[in-house]
Amino acid sequence: MDLATAHDGLRPLMFSIAYRMLGSVAEAEDVVQEAFLRMHRAQQSGEDVDNLDAYATTVTTRVAIDTLRSARHRREQYVGPWLPEPILVTDEDPAHRFELDETVSTAFLVLLESLTPVERAVFVLREVIGYDYEEIAAVVDKSATNCRQIFTRARRRVADGTPRFDPSPERREELAARFVAALSASDVAGLERLLADDVVFVADGGGRAPAIQKPMLGAVAVARFLLGLMRQGERFGVRLELSYANGQPAMLTRGADGALLGVVALDVEDGRIVRLHNVLNPDKLGHLGQVGDLFALLGQR
Repeated sequence: MDLATAHDGLRPLMFSIAYRMLGSVAEAEDVVQEAFLRMHRAQQSGEDVDNLDAYATTVTTRVAIDTLRSARHRREQYVGPWLPEPILVTDEDPAHRFELDETVSTAFLVLLESLTPVERAVFVLREVIGYDYEEIAAVVDKSATNCRQIFTRARRRVADGTPRFDPSPERREELAARFVAALSASDVAGLERLLADDVVFVADGGGRAPAIQKPMLGAVAVARFLLGLMRQGERFGVRLELSYANGQPAMLTRGADGALLGVVALDVEDGRIVRLHNVLNPDKLGHLGQVGDLFALLGQR
C-alpha cells in the first residue's frame, strides 16, 4: 500500500463520498485528511491491504459518519435554512472534479439531511458507489440483512422529494439563460413564466449575510422579490453570471470588484424552475475564491 503514490488518485473518490455524506466542502476536506492519516498509521503498523480503493472508501465513510454525528447539533442551531456548500464547474481543486450528477444536486443533498448518519452512508454506498450489501455491511459494521433494511427505509424517506430534473442539459442551460436575461431586464412577466406556480426560493445566510429566514413560495412572490433584490444590487454594481453548481444550472452574483456574493442553484423540471437555493453565507463560499461582504455592501446605502 503506497499511499504517497496513490494519494492524488484516491482524493476524488474519497472527497466525493465525504461531500455526499456531509454537504460541506470544508468538512469533506477535513474528513479526507483524517482518513489519509488513519490509513497512513495503519500502513506504519504493518496492516496489509489488497484493495486500496475499497479500503479508502471504508475509512472515509467511517470518518464521515462520526463527523456527521457531531455536525448535526450545529446544524440544528444554524441561523435560518441550512444549504450545502456549492461546487462549481470552475472549481480548480482536482479532488472536486468528480462526476457531478443528480446525487450531488443541492435539492438532493438537502433531502439526505433527513437521514441518520448510518442511513446516509448506506444510501450513498449503495446508490452512488454501487456496493452490494455484503460490502456495505463491512463498512458500517452491520449485517447485510440490516443494511438492506436500512437502504429500503432511507430510499423510502427520500423518494417523494427526489428531484426529477429535465433530462436535457441544453434545455436546462437555455432556461437558465432566459431567467438571467429576464431578471437583468426587470421583466416580471417573463420571470413568472419561467417559474413553476409552486416554485420555492430558499436562502442560506447563516447569520453571516442578509437572507430571508423562511422559504418563499409562488411564482409571483418569488419573481417580484428577485427583481427587488436586482434593483437594489444594481446600485452597487452587482452583476449576474451563469454557471453550473452541483451539476445543475446556477446564477452567481458578484460585486463590482468581482468578489462572489452568492450562488443560486436552479432546479428545472418540466420546462420550469421549481426550486432556487441561494447560498449567501460567506463561510460556504470561501473555497471558490474572493468573497464579498454583503452586509458591508448594503451598509453603503
